[in-house]
Amino acid sequence: MLGDTQSLTPLLPLQTQESVSFFSLKIHHSPFMTLSSQTNNHHHLVSVNMQETPFGSVDDDGRPKRTGSVWTASAHIITAVIGSGVLSLAWAIAQLGWVAGPAVMLLFAFVTYYTSSLLSQCYRTGDPVSGKRNYTYMDAVRSNMGGCKVKICGLIQYLNLFGVAIGYTIAASISMMAIQKSDCFHEKGLKNPCHVPSNQYMILFGVTEIIFSQIPDFDQIWWLSIVAAVMSFTYSGIGLSLGLAKVIADGTIKGSLTGVSVGSVSETQKIWRSFQALGDIAFAYSYSMILIEIQDTLKSPPSESKTMKKATLLSIAVTTAFYMMCGCMGYAAFGDSAPGNLLTGVLSGSGFYNPFWLVDIANIAIVIHLVGAYQVYCQPLFAFIEKWAAQQWPESKFISKEMRIPLPVLEKYNLNLFRLVWRTIFVVATTIMSMLLPFFNDVVGLLGAFGFWPLTVYFPVEMYIAHKRIPKWSTRWVCLQMLSISCLVISLAAAAGSVAGFVYDLKA
Repeated sequence: MLGDTQSLTPLLPLQTQESVSFFSLKIHHSPFMTLSSQTNNHHHLVSVNMQETPFGSVDDDGRPKRTGSVWTASAHIITAVIGSGVLSLAWAIAQLGWVAGPAVMLLFAFVTYYTSSLLSQCYRTGDPVSGKRNYTYMDAVRSNMGGCKVKICGLIQYLNLFGVAIGYTIAASISMMAIQKSDCFHEKGLKNPCHVPSNQYMILFGVTEIIFSQIPDFDQIWWLSIVAAVMSFTYSGIGLSLGLAKVIADGTIKGSLTGVSVGSVSETQKIWRSFQALGDIAFAYSYSMILIEIQDTLKSPPSESKTMKKATLLSIAVTTAFYMMCGCMGYAAFGDSAPGNLLTGVLSGSGFYNPFWLVDIANIAIVIHLVGAYQVYCQPLFAFIEKWAAQQWPESKFISKEMRIPLPVLEKYNLNLFRLVWRTIFVVATTIMSMLLPFFNDVVGLLGAFGFWPLTVYFPVEMYIAHKRIPKWSTRWVCLQMLSISCLVISLAAAAGSVAGFVYDLKA
């Protein structure tokens, strides 16, 4: 994504057609809008849906009948997870080597699957078949844990969301730079320096996002999910194919059992880079924060938790196989010199830059994917702030007044001044941060480290313990706590490695 979301990856739920995917957003289902209790406005939205739904085609909660299945849920998870993070996996394996690299990837796959299975059982409070539904991750935290932990969870999600927006801006600008530099080399030769600044592309991406952010929500833009899924598999597939072709052409598999050797880098750098690689791999698997939203699209019977477990197993298996192929093939092609982003090697001197037209297509696919992914991840935060502001200042026309603007493309567009100002400020802030910290791998590693333990491990484990009322100090309770503590240590190590990478890159 960069997943994937994590996580964000994308925030649901689906339309009634099974082909509609994770990028189709319903604002009132967002996990980021539920720090406060449900409001009348929320119920109003539900009632509108009921009025538009034929009699008898509603679920036990009065909402339109859910139609999701194992296959649709798997598709949403795969679409959410496979993102630009896949491009950094060859670099991550290069830091760890042929033994530890794939082993760590399998470890993260297992942990993600296991904790996702725990989280899926928290969708309903009480009875697993007829209990009260938790529509979002935050609803599940509130129902099972409550108190200040709800706000802590929300804060972590918001910070992670802000970081994802920065990471997407950096990734998109790097791909646009790679396209220009590749074309320059093709036209003027490899000896030409072809200097390409990054700031102009970050600003261009930011301006594009300002425009797109004025769309109130993506409720009806179902095609965005299809486009994003196609783009994800396009650039990932091209990276895999180029790696395989290079290995065949070279006639050798590069790399070593322990990865980048001490000597080419210092002992300290080896340690920090290995830690950072953990964060990169964690980022590639992040999607837990949207799992409840995906589960809320599933039909029953059977119970949603059973269906979700099957979908999680299938999607994690497919994703891991794809990651293994992309990461290992990239490492086999480039060995210890594997770049941080396989498809922007023209910028670093390592990676793919021929055939230039194919690499350009891959980078164009990355940019298109990230334009949509940025918006879908940020829409929940946009909506939460706007809902909060409306509750704080209900009489303010600046916040509540909608002005209808006729546009040739749309039947109608309602302009809200507060939405225009607030969303523009947010995009400008993420763009400026991206210009200050244009380090793709460091940002990816830090995001993975920051979001993995709390959102993928800690909250699912604690919610499951509360949900199942597991006795304290029982064997199961101790095992779950040991899992959580172990993952905390991994996250702290990954965060330390990414911070060290920031410091090193800033010096350079």
